[in-house]
Amino acid sequence: MFYRVKDPEKEGGWNETLRTFFWAVVIALVFRSFFFEPFHIPSGSMKSNLLVGDYLFVTKYSYGYSRYSFPFGLPPFHGRVMELAKPKRGDVVVFRLPTNTRIDYIKRIIGLPGDRIQVKNSIVYINDKPLPREQADIYTEDEDSGHMRSIPRFHETLPEGKVITILQERQTGFANNTPEYTVPEGHYFMMGDNRDNSRDSRFSDEVGFVPEENILGRADLIFFSFGGWNEKPPLRLERFFKHID
Repeated sequence: MFYRVKDPEKEGGWNETLRTFFWAVVIALVFRSFFFEPFHIPSGSMKSNLLVGDYLFVTKYSYGYSRYSFPFGLPPFHGRVMELAKPKRGDVVVFRLPTNTRIDYIKRIIGLPGDRIQVKNSIVYINDKPLPREQADIYTEDEDSGHMRSIPRFHETLPEGKVITILQERQTGFANNTPEYTVPEGHYFMMGDNRDNSRDSRFSDEVGFVPEENILGRADLIFFSFGGWNEKPPLRLERFFKHID
């Protein structure tokens, strides 16, 4: 009969590897849950401020924590805890889609609780007052067909004085002529900066008002940007470590 002689050094090596892996996972989950979570821009709804292929950090502690701050929505509780500040108008935030909380969206906060929001001929009205807007320049981009596309880019001034940059091509269509929305308490009204190409709170059946607890955090910094192999160069170095306004 033969007996396998255990190698204490080898077994110790495997145990050490497993322990290292375990603690690495724990540290990563804690870091992602409480501090910063990476997020990838999948669509053009926030052009020209955020582009497809941008990778950014979402600050999780900006507004405190909700159950959606943690993996799998655990622990199950309502509201927010450890709030350092309330979300502000003009903040770019990542949130769980109210109609499907497995999906993350990124938009800009336009309406606060109690506000009345309406869009008329592409102009946003907040509590019956239109947001001042002036054209900044023309934004150009390459289309898949190889043609250049030109879109008017505007500076829009929010009631608190913050100036944001938006794209606007049309004045017609439902998204540019909406009914008046009254934002419920504990909710926010979100809009994309690419106004004609954003599914946001204007579409109540898809997004609607966003509960405060659905907000994961504030988008603060682009740390990497890859434009695809068709772009030359594919890496957008000028966007690395760019602050998000």
